Formats: sequence, C-alpha cells, structure tokens
Amino acid sequence: MTSTYLPRIVDEILKERLDAVGAVLIAGPKWCGKTTTAEQQAKSVLKLQDPDKTPGYLETANTKPSLLLKGENPRLIDEWQMAPVLWDAVRHAVDQRSEAGLFILTGSTTVDESKIMHSGTGRISRMVMYPMSLYESNESNGRVSLSALFYNPDLDIDGVTSDLSVEGLVFAACRGGWPSTLKKKTEKAGLLEALNYVEGIYNSDASTVDGVKRSPERVRAILQSYARNISTLAADKTILDDVTSNYMDISEPTLHSYLNALERLYVIEDVPAWCPSIRSATTIRSGKKKEFTDPSIAVASLALSPDALLTDMNTFGFIFECLCFRDLKVYASARGGYVSYYRDRYGLEADCVLHLADGRYGLIEFKLGSNGIEEGAVHLLELKELIKKANSEKRAKLREPSFLMVLTGGELGYRRNDGVYIVPIGCLKG
Repeated sequence: MTSTYLPRIVDEILKERLDAVGAVLIAGPKWCGKTTTAEQQAKSVLKLQDPDKTPGYLETANTKPSLLLKGENPRLIDEWQMAPVLWDAVRHAVDQRSEAGLFILTGSTTVDESKIMHSGTGRISRMVMYPMSLYESNESNGRVSLSALFYNPDLDIDGVTSDLSVEGLVFAACRGGWPSTLKKKTEKAGLLEALNYVEGIYNSDASTVDGVKRSPERVRAILQSYARNISTLAADKTILDDVTSNYMDISEPTLHSYLNALERLYVIEDVPAWCPSIRSATTIRSGKKKEFTDPSIAVASLALSPDALLTDMNTFGFIFECLCFRDLKVYASARGGYVSYYRDRYGLEADCVLHLADGRYGLIEFKLGSNGIEEGAVHLLELKELIKKANSEKRAKLREPSFLMVLTGGELGYRRNDGVYIVPIGCLKG
C-alpha cells in the first residue's frame, strides 16, 4: 500500500474475494475511493476515463476487447461500464484460465444487465463500497467494536470516551466520507467537495448513467426534496407533491425514472423494513426509509453549513441518522451483513437492525443527545420482550438480539444495568 493510503474496511474483503474467484467488481458512489483501494492490490491498471486514451480504448473494446485485458494480474479495469463488452470479455477470460484473482473492475453505476450477455455468476464477485466511515477517517477512536458486541454479551465498555466533539461531528457529516477531502488544506475546501459532487449529479451524471437526458432543475428539486425527507418513511408520493408544489412539473413515471437513476449512481439507498412475525403484517410498517449513501449529499443539496446545523439540532438529528446508517453499512459489510429498521403503528421501533450473514442481529436506536437515551433504551427493551413473547407463543421463531445499543453523538460510553449499551459514534468500529 502507498504511504498516504488510509486503510479501508473493504481491503480485507477484496483480498478474500480475489483469493476465491476470478474477478471482483467494486461498485459504489463516485469519489468514495474505489479506484485507490483497488490499486493497492492490483498489479496493472487500465483507466478507461483517461482522456488521452479513452477513444483508443473504446475502439479496441469494439474490435478486440481481449487486448485490453493483457497485463499483470490482478489487472484493474477502472470504470468498466464505459465499455460494457469488457464484462463478458472478463467472464470469458476467467472461464478460460480457471484462476482466482485475475481482474478487479470498478464502476460508479449498477450493472446494466441489458448490455451484457452473462451475469458473471460464479466468475465475478460483486461488492459495494461506501464513503469512509468515521473510523476509517480516524475520527472515531474505535474503542467499541461491533464484532466484540456480537461475541461477548457482557462486554465491558464502561468509561470509554469519544474524542469527537459536537462541532467535529457536525463538520464530519457536512464534509462527508470522501477520501479526497482529508487532503484539503482548509476546512472550507473540504466542504466544497460535496457541493461539487451534487452539482455533477445535477448537470451530467443523472443523464449519462443511462443516456436518458434529464433536466438539471428537476434533479436538483428531487434531491432537495429527498434531503428534506431524509431518515423518514416519506412515500414517493410525498416527494412528488413536494416537487410539484415548488412549481416543478413532473409526472409520477418521470419521478420514478429520476429516482432509479439516482439509485444506479449510488446517490440514494433507502433502508428496507424488518418485518418479523411478531405482530400482524398490517401493524408493521413496510415502507422504505429515505437515505443517502452519505450525509453530506443531503447537506449540500439543501445548501446547509456546519454553522447552520449547529443552531438547528432538530434538522441535524436526521442528518446524524444518515451518518449512522453509512457507518453501520461499512462495518456490517466486513461480515456480509446489512441493515434494516423496525417500526410498528404502536410506536415501537428500532432505528436500525444490524444483521449478520449467519442470522445474528443487533437492535440499535440513534439518539444525537443524551435526552433521548432513556426513550431509546425503553423502545429496544420492549421490542426484545415482544420477540421473546412471540417465540413463547409460537407466533415466531426468532433468535433474540445479540445486543441492544443506543448509538449517540455524545462522548461517554457505558452499559446500563438493563444491558443496553450506550455507545458514542466517535468510539465505534467494525
């Protein structure tokens, strides 16, 4: 690895997959560090976006794509979707050579299945990379490990403290987890990265993702509405009404087209509901929670600043939830995990259910300040009791949660007498 490279949690995941399969695709939002991470393990590199060479590369891809695969392995093919034929070329090369660790592909959009002949199943392993978590950017001291919580139900965290102040937390959310921001000379320069990111979405990315021309003004209006509804269960109809109320003419099918483009760009990534058999299906909320892949996208879309959010902690509470989801997705990825949420019409909720691939899970509430800790802990304990009751009455067959956690923006971590962990996000790691 280069001396300036900050290690990422996906480093080990990439290594494991290269040991197991012929090719690995790293997908995720632009600027999250996919190429730099891939370069740490690649032995040769093909960058399709090199402006001096792109025309020649694309012509070669159209005539004899196998020529672009020549090079020491693992060979990195950066932004492969610019020449979709390379997907099938890579798959064919893996079939022919029957070796692991031949290619790494990176892409900032989801795979367009219509432009490839084969899904690549068994030959190309797909993984998603997110912007940096607070632990990866060295803003979380990592004194509380999620893995340890899963393995040790009596983990002692009493007295751990976060080094991240409220001001630092707000700034980190506004700046985002974009690796390049950590190299900026000033904080102001770091904050500009997210603004440039959303400007790129408005003006080009939303159209180039699939070749469909989209209005920058509509993209802007949709992102702003999404940001106003971040971390809520707002329906798409709410977004549509919000956009049209601001004198932006848009139909429901058009809105869905725009939202699909933003999903393919990994700009938005909603959180699904967890619907266990502990209440009737009509009682449990099943809509998705609106989220961005990084909180800075919401901040930039609304033209907010750290100073503005420090005087509006209510709004920052929603931004904080997005930040928590980002970090938990990063940490869960190391174990093949994923996140969901639970909420029912009786007001019982868990802001996040962190699932591992082996079926274990933890229940988590997000509380920016100390005022909400008691409420969050009570919700988690009630939900755990509901699960136990449903199991005893044979209405469900669920594992009990491995841990209950209130994830906070505060400074002090501890374990309550009832077993609920209070963990500052500035202390958390995978």
